[in-house]
Amino acid sequence: MADETPAAAKLNTLVPHPARIYDYWLGGKDNFEADRRVAEAVKIASPGVVQGVRDNRAFLGRAVRFLAEQGITQFLDIGTGIPTQNNTHEVAQAVNPAARVVYVDNDPIVMVHARALLRGTPEGRTAYVEADLRDPDAVLTHPDTLATLDFDRPIAVVIVGTLMFIKDEDDPFGIVKRYTDAVVPGSYLAVTHVTGDFARDSLEAFAEAYNTGPVPLTLRTGAEISRFFDGFELVEPGMVALSEWRTDPDEVAFLADRVHGGYGAVGRKL
Repeated sequence: MADETPAAAKLNTLVPHPARIYDYWLGGKDNFEADRRVAEAVKIASPGVVQGVRDNRAFLGRAVRFLAEQGITQFLDIGTGIPTQNNTHEVAQAVNPAARVVYVDNDPIVMVHARALLRGTPEGRTAYVEADLRDPDAVLTHPDTLATLDFDRPIAVVIVGTLMFIKDEDDPFGIVKRYTDAVVPGSYLAVTHVTGDFARDSLEAFAEAYNTGPVPLTLRTGAEISRFFDGFELVEPGMVALSEWRTDPDEVAFLADRVHGGYGAVGRKL
């Protein structure tokens, strides 16, 4: 049964949430003092964080466009975040207006904005599931998920900027496997994740500042992140810095001096 509790009643503005912190870094207004305190502390500790979240958002757009161009028409976007520009359905439906997208997030304010703003084409369909990434069964068996996606056909599972908030003891690899086991061969997985591989001192400072809040952040190495793609073949260029994944040629010179803080990759299920 769907939870019909009004979003305002479930929203705790005193507790920072990753989606609202991310919104603040992107210049949005759907955040609260608790979110801004953490966001500003992280910016002081790691000044490149704002560029990093922009790189993460740009990766999402390029990855979804690539997947739609491969003929993927179904997307399960987990950890949606507050809507901004180039949302998953906008990018996918620009390639194929019949594309279908299920957005998943556990923040009530995200769901309020998603339902209000993430309107798809008449030919396609969008749905919004308020659930936690750590509960795959709640996502995969939700009536709106099942009404929107056909699990007998390929689906792109998109988990961008979210998995670093899943602690090791919560088994992030097992959680992702539950999602990827649910989709057929020929499906895809798109993941981004922060890492200390490129600039450990800066990223450790980033994690330490972020972890002053109630939602801990875990840095993982490239070797660890690659485990999410067990059973998948990475598409070119493999797992690389976010801004280096299928970057438009006219952006290459602009990105030459970028300080990298995360990996991005897309894989096809074998």
